[in-house]
Amino acid sequence: METQYHYSSVINALKELYEKGFVTDFNLHENEIINHPNNYKIIAIYRNDGENNPDEEATVYGIESVFGEKGVFVTGGSANSNNIAARVLYNVGIS
Repeated sequence: METQYHYSSVINALKELYEKGFVTDFNLHENEIINHPNNYKIIAIYRNDGENNPDEEATVYGIESVFGEKGVFVTGGSANSNNIAARVLYNVGIS
């Protein structure tokens, strides 16, 4: 089952996820995601397609670790960007 949302800004997506308990900034744990992708599952994906400004294109992942820690991972552009952790998350898929 794929859960994707479109939102007006990254701030709105982060606020909504925070209100749902996604409080950890997994961007700070990028190497952990790269080295142990099976420890994470994607719960939700929020996309801003940069309709008005392509520079604002971003993806916000709501993810949960096998240890029950819920948080977010934010990437600029598409999941196929140069960000290795974003590509790993993209391959992990949605739970």
